Parts: sequence; C-alpha cells; structure tokens
Amino acid sequence: MTDWQVRNARDLEWTENEMGAYCDLLQGGDDAAEEFAINLNVLGRGQAMALYHYEPHQEGFLVLRGECELIVEGESHPLRQWDYVHTGRDVPHVIVGAGDAPALVLAVGGRVGGGSATYPPEPLAARYRASTSDSLDARAAYAQFGESAVVPFREEFLA
Repeated sequence: MTDWQVRNARDLEWTENEMGAYCDLLQGGDDAAEEFAINLNVLGRGQAMALYHYEPHQEGFLVLRGECELIVEGESHPLRQWDYVHTGRDVPHVIVGAGDAPALVLAVGGRVGGGSATYPPEPLAARYRASTSDSLDARAAYAQFGESAVVPFREEFLA
C-alpha cells in the first residue's frame, strides 16, 4: 500500500439506516483510519448523524448542502450550507438534518489517544430520538434505528 490514495465517494461503500446514509472515506483499514475519521453523512429532516455524545477527540463538521440543527452543550443552533462546526474534546453534540431537502455533511475527527464516546441524556436531542435515557446504554439507543445496510451509491447522496 502507498502513502497516498485517491478515492471517489461514488465508488465507495455506503451504509444506510433510519438515521440516513453514510460513507467512510477511509474504509479499507488504512493506517490513516487509526488516526482520524473522515466521512460523508446524508441527513433528511429529523435524521440525526449520531446520538448526542462527547468523546476525547476533536471533531469538525462542514455542511456541504442543505440545513441542519446543531445541538451542542444543551443548546440548539441552526446550520446552513458552508457553516463549519468545530467541537473540542469532551464537548457534547449532535447534528440533525433540518431542511426540506437532504443535507450533506462532511465530518472529520481525531482518533489518536484512544478512549470512547459517552452518551449523556439530552432533552433537545431526544426530540429526534438522538439521546440515551442514561449514558450507559448507547448500544440499545442505536438499535432503535434498525440494522445498517450496505447500499449501492445513489446520485441523490451527492447531488
């Protein structure tokens, strides 16, 4: 394997469930995937990118298309195309699709240093089923969105 790569999101594996569609741009077990994550998320109105959470890594989100709602530290903030959100370590947050058309969000996160996410309850996120009832059972909370399925790329993901 080389130290560089070119990938096209149209050629990569996409995953979809009730939370929307997702493409991991580093799929395939590259060394880079151990240091950071980078993915595309397609979110319809009310679809949350994840559960409300915080983790010991920085994350960044760029809205490439559409509108979203950012819930961060218990507050709601509207996002529109080209808005960028940076969350530092241990900042609780979630992004939810908010517009009439699907939003497309590029997400990047650090992964150096280990550690995992914590899922505190959050009433604003609960409106979208994007909150746990307690911070210990994220697996059960994610299960409500159904099994994720690998799906063929659809032009609507990036259009």
